[in-house]
Amino acid sequence: MSVTKPSYHLLKKWILPTLVVAVLPIAETALAATEEVVVYSSRKEHLVKPLFDSFQKETGIMVKYQTGKAGPLIERIKQEGEQTPADMLITVDAGNLWYAGSQGIFANIKSAELSKAVPSQYRDSDGLWHGLSVRARTIVYSTERVKPENLTTYADLADPKWKGRLCLRTSKKIYNKSLVASMIHHYGEAETEKTIRGWVSNLAVKPFAKDSHLIKAIDSGACDVGIVNTYYFGRAESKNPKIPVAIFWPDQNGNGVHVNISGAGITKHAPNRENATKLLTWLVGPESQKILGGLNKEYPINGGSSVDPQVAAWGHFKADTMNLAETGKKQASAVKLMQRARYK
Repeated sequence: MSVTKPSYHLLKKWILPTLVVAVLPIAETALAATEEVVVYSSRKEHLVKPLFDSFQKETGIMVKYQTGKAGPLIERIKQEGEQTPADMLITVDAGNLWYAGSQGIFANIKSAELSKAVPSQYRDSDGLWHGLSVRARTIVYSTERVKPENLTTYADLADPKWKGRLCLRTSKKIYNKSLVASMIHHYGEAETEKTIRGWVSNLAVKPFAKDSHLIKAIDSGACDVGIVNTYYFGRAESKNPKIPVAIFWPDQNGNGVHVNISGAGITKHAPNRENATKLLTWLVGPESQKILGGLNKEYPINGGSSVDPQVAAWGHFKADTMNLAETGKKQASAVKLMQRARYK
């Protein structure tokens, strides 16, 4: 049986349009695939995924992310250099953000929208990083064994009246490095070292690895007072609303409560800088701030956003307005000081 070959005109009429139709979805898919942003995060997945899901739903931009510890993530971005897939680094503590900025991995990002949403003390002056949420590192005490009127300042915890009654977290944690760095900024090294030596002298037990362990120690009676980040107390209070531990806001007649941040920087070699900028701007918006604060019982960086009801119930306080870049600049001095004072 003979087969008639289709003419060129038939090919042009039937087959070519079919090919075009077949190719178009592929081209559209390839285009859509470029609408993404890659984030390295030292914050755990359950604290960032709900935010990323909401951003993706609202904007259509896919967020790909990897989690890990701050130090290794910063070193990874340095090693990857121009080939890094990371568009953004999210981490906690201004000390970490300052260090990352000092390593040259962040781009200078400035916008009127970011400047309006993030107070100047919570962002780098050159736009290398911006705060996303605020946490206070404050005093907690036993409501059964301590009267709040007997508490005043961080420095007062060095007074002999707290001998054998104080609990602290290890000096190795960056939260305490930043707290001591802020004290050096305000009071100088000599006065700060005197305070830290007093703290060490008053310890009831050796320093804990976690703030949550410290709160449990107060609850169990192992000690009466300590210093923690507020969200750790929030977690403990959520589990046991009747826990006999409460927050005290120190230094209200002085510099105020030491506060710190979680924050983010856009990488210098970000493949998707425009999308990363959109994500950063979105994260400091009122609605996303509400989600962010509720996830970990933190305070919004944006003053126009509502505070989680549980957090709001802890009351208002005067916060230290020191620019948090100082915690990074003075961190090496803080570490040496704590070593001299035998704060482990």
